[in-house]
Amino acid sequence: MTDHTYLSAVEQASLVRDGSIRAINLVQLCIDRINNLDGKINAVVTRCFERALNEAEILDQERSRGKFRGPLHGVPITIKDSLDTGGIASTGGTMGRRKFLPKQDAPVVRRLRQAGAIILGKTNTPELTLSGETNNLIFGRTNNPYDLSRSPGGSSGGSVAAIASGYCALELGSDTGGSIREPAHYCGVSGLKPTFGRVPRSGHIVPHGLGHLDRLTQIGPIARCVDDIALAYRLITGPDFEDPTVVPMPAFSHEEVTLRKLRIAYYTDNGVIAPDPAIEKQIIAAAGRLKTLTDSVTPACPSNIPGACATYEQLRTADGGNTVRRLLARYGTKRYSEDLEYCLSSAAVPSARQFSQILEEVDRTKSELLGFFRKYDVIVCPPSATLARKHGESLNDTMSMWSHNTVYNMTGWPSIVIQSGMSDEGLPVGVQIIAAPWREDRVLAVARALERSFIPPDL
Repeated sequence: MTDHTYLSAVEQASLVRDGSIRAINLVQLCIDRINNLDGKINAVVTRCFERALNEAEILDQERSRGKFRGPLHGVPITIKDSLDTGGIASTGGTMGRRKFLPKQDAPVVRRLRQAGAIILGKTNTPELTLSGETNNLIFGRTNNPYDLSRSPGGSSGGSVAAIASGYCALELGSDTGGSIREPAHYCGVSGLKPTFGRVPRSGHIVPHGLGHLDRLTQIGPIARCVDDIALAYRLITGPDFEDPTVVPMPAFSHEEVTLRKLRIAYYTDNGVIAPDPAIEKQIIAAAGRLKTLTDSVTPACPSNIPGACATYEQLRTADGGNTVRRLLARYGTKRYSEDLEYCLSSAAVPSARQFSQILEEVDRTKSELLGFFRKYDVIVCPPSATLARKHGESLNDTMSMWSHNTVYNMTGWPSIVIQSGMSDEGLPVGVQIIAAPWREDRVLAVARALERSFIPPDL
């Protein structure tokens, strides 16, 4: 018997469209799964099931009249609690917003709903999305579906746990230093961080307009398959005329990419921290599979990643934590999670001269890294240094532990993580795929090819 909750969003939409299943029945199946499983996982922290069933009934009525809102007509989804959802509590994991009901959807949420998606609820996030452990003072901790004693990662830990558990096929997360990609690796799903300037961040708990930190955060889709990622990515891109960084850059189709012509580089050790042997094994295996699909697969790593990581850390701490303090004040939060302490460093704030040098170094580093794409089109590398870790182990991390991700937030390059295998411990192992700015098509094409060579296990 088909488990409709584990079908892709594309497959679910097709079944609703041809009348094989009603949207209201699909929504109910997802609700039942959440009710049965989420007591142990704690991924969906705000539920709007009655509203979802009512919307599904309306969409079924529209379908009976031959009317379809878009390619996600009748598909149930969840949304990370860091994004505004009109009429649904949107806390961002911070106490000052525990009762906040936005009047309207964030643009990315609105675009999915206009395409016919139905929101089941909101998924857990650490406070202000600024931790590698998904835990906050409002909703508590989210557990990894593969091992409840382990973390799903952060900050999109609730998002990936919901997808991995079959609560829905599609999610929206956010990524400031790996917050989509590392959790996707930890929970065996796929997650895309688009190019900086591709997707509007309006209505996100970490908003646009944060000066020297503005370019780090991106919104992206999370799913179990690349086809769903590609569909959602197309739907959420483009200017909203509020986020001033978003440009109307054409999006190329991944279906038109000629894999054989791509020049692929791969590495395991980035010069900062070597990955777990299980991750290294999967990167090498992925490179081997790609050698059957393209003529150029070469072991190579940008030479200045250690320096780039150091520059990222200088940038992140340059204001002594005052950006985060202002966000807490904006949202009326007086009592915050201990997990935020690393963001509120009292280290000496650099002088104006030193700060300007940091900004210059950021630009110089980005330019130097960009030169890597003269020789290569795609990079395949680790999504993290570790497999999913025990709860609390990430809280004392140095930024080197996130170095496989943070560099690509600073550069603004598109990157995706997909599941590539399983460890001997039964934990998912992912690979990260990166391309030059605006070339999500290449990222998605390589990800799709690798995905087809691996069939992920059911939980």
